[in-house]
Amino acid sequence: MNLDLDTPLSCLPRIGRRYFKKFHKLGLDTVRDLIYYFPYRYDDFSNIVPIAKLGPSKAATIQGKILDIKNIRTFRKRMILTEAIVQDKTGGVKAIWFNQPYLAKILTKNQQVSLSGKLSIGRGKHYLSNPSYEIIKFDKFLTHTAGLIPVYPETAGITSRLIRYALKLCLPAINKVEEFLPADITKVQNLLPLKTALYEIHFPRAKSLAEKARYRLTFDELFLIQLSVIRQKRALQKQFAKSIPFDKTLIQSFVKSLPFKLTNGQKIASWDILQDISKSIPMNRLLNGDVGSGKTVVAAIAALETAKNGLQAAIMAPTEILAQQHFKEFTKLFEKFDIKIGLLTGSKKTFSKDTDIVIGTHALIQKGVVFRDLALVVIDEQHRFGVEQRAALQNQIKEIPDKTPAAIPHFLTLTATPIPRTLALTIYGDLDISLLKEMPKGRQKIITEIVAPTNRQQAYEFLRDQIKKGRQAFVICPLIEESEKLEVKSVTQEHEKLSKEIFPDLKIAMLHGRMKPKEKEKIMADFSNKKTDILVSTSVVEVGIDMPNATVMMIEGADRFGLAQLHQFRGRVGRGEHQSYCFLLTESSAKNTSARLRAILKCENGFELAEKDLKIRGPGELYGIKQSGLPDLAMANLGNLPLVEQTRKEANNLLNKDPELKFHPLLHKKLTQLHKTVHLE
Repeated sequence: MNLDLDTPLSCLPRIGRRYFKKFHKLGLDTVRDLIYYFPYRYDDFSNIVPIAKLGPSKAATIQGKILDIKNIRTFRKRMILTEAIVQDKTGGVKAIWFNQPYLAKILTKNQQVSLSGKLSIGRGKHYLSNPSYEIIKFDKFLTHTAGLIPVYPETAGITSRLIRYALKLCLPAINKVEEFLPADITKVQNLLPLKTALYEIHFPRAKSLAEKARYRLTFDELFLIQLSVIRQKRALQKQFAKSIPFDKTLIQSFVKSLPFKLTNGQKIASWDILQDISKSIPMNRLLNGDVGSGKTVVAAIAALETAKNGLQAAIMAPTEILAQQHFKEFTKLFEKFDIKIGLLTGSKKTFSKDTDIVIGTHALIQKGVVFRDLALVVIDEQHRFGVEQRAALQNQIKEIPDKTPAAIPHFLTLTATPIPRTLALTIYGDLDISLLKEMPKGRQKIITEIVAPTNRQQAYEFLRDQIKKGRQAFVICPLIEESEKLEVKSVTQEHEKLSKEIFPDLKIAMLHGRMKPKEKEKIMADFSNKKTDILVSTSVVEVGIDMPNATVMMIEGADRFGLAQLHQFRGRVGRGEHQSYCFLLTESSAKNTSARLRAILKCENGFELAEKDLKIRGPGELYGIKQSGLPDLAMANLGNLPLVEQTRKEANNLLNKDPELKFHPLLHKKLTQLHKTVHLE
């Protein structure tokens, strides 16, 4: 069968329409897709032993003749057992399969078979339990029971066995895969040839070759990502932006007007940003600051410099209530500086072309909004601000009548989610990054405790005592509704319990992601205005919202959240003058759970926690990167700093020699394919 890389899997024998839709669920439609669908582990069936030497609980492979095979129905457990007696020169052994009666038709008497599995002991008898099986045909190599057997991510109806069968048919098509990496890179990095790597990742001849194959293919994926983000960064540097000259007297005057002293981190970040925007190359910087580290003031300094140069700045927040909070904060900060500040959200508009600084939601990029001279855009709590959004803002800038090239704004993104170094070099590799690791002086340490089930009532009593003192509290739950699979507290269940059983005399509100925006904003506004005592919420609780009166953060099912996310929740309290507390409630008694949660008791630094979390939970879980379409090997290795640095170094070297990849057409083609599936914006 002559297969092409673009041949649909439905053309494969035995796959057809029956399995094609199920393969599609795994994202597998063509031969190419299947070839690039890699195993996540291997079963080691390289140990072929005589039957007489089988040992209990050790994976092994035996080969022999079937003396007898039959199905037996067990009435007690209502299942069908398929029993076979297999014999070689040294002896015989029973093999038992559970609820697979069709095997008695596939495996027949006198056949030579290869069986792989573990020897189990039951009622004093030894038998192979649910072994992998294969009929020995002397003109074909074994796929499922000999050597290192690949195990793949599966779905209902698609087993690793079926995937291995399909891959065996597709192996000849690997010869049509084109080597796209430059020869000097494969040589310097000591990488396997691409075709060899694809063969060895699926059907490795040795463990060492499987590891080399995985390294080569991981290198490919990370290298392509590095090429993509570095090219994006270089392309932006060729664009034109309005230069915003640094006014030392203005900035010193503003800093002196603040009711607090800037931290060293704030000073350094502000200086870097002011230097960036003074150039005619667009800034594209990420200001990554721990919860409460003072990112807003740094953004305000850049906005002030912009406004006083006769240009406009736009501050975009993810929600209307956060936009309103910024509007109030900026108005207060600039009350002595004659700055016109506007607000633009779905429900409010105090914005005109004369506005110096406009603060809003995504309403800022809606049709009909026209800026006089937009030179700085600040994005709050949005990790990525894509090409389409940039284009939308650029189109809203008033057209220049002469032939002056159209200027695009400088971009500054703020986030409180700590970005580990490896992610800063890959996913965020097109951004310059400033870090705020210090906390402003005067911020009290939040007292954090793990609350065992036996101490739950004490935690409730403490919470009530805080509310009696005029304080407020958050209660965070992992799910919206009750789940039988996950024994965790749901928001609806917890809200009802707290309202009716625990605190019937208190005002308790509920917040979750399925609510309409206006409903969520009203709930948050009521909480901000102290109309509510306790807010029960999912992880949707608004990032960046400043609730100085909230002093208790109670997190149900704390073991279900990552360390960085728990740190984010904790940062929602401790923002006022009163001592604040964070209670981590868990029903889990697992040792690794308590060890993980203890890490947050010892560590107040979100960056350290993020690095630990990256190792424990992986980048996909932490940063929502799963939705980006990143290849699996790249995803799994975003925490591998040496490899990330190697791929970045090679990508930079290559682009220095061939910026447009004119001399590497196959690499350019591969990069184009990546852009169709991966969303790095």
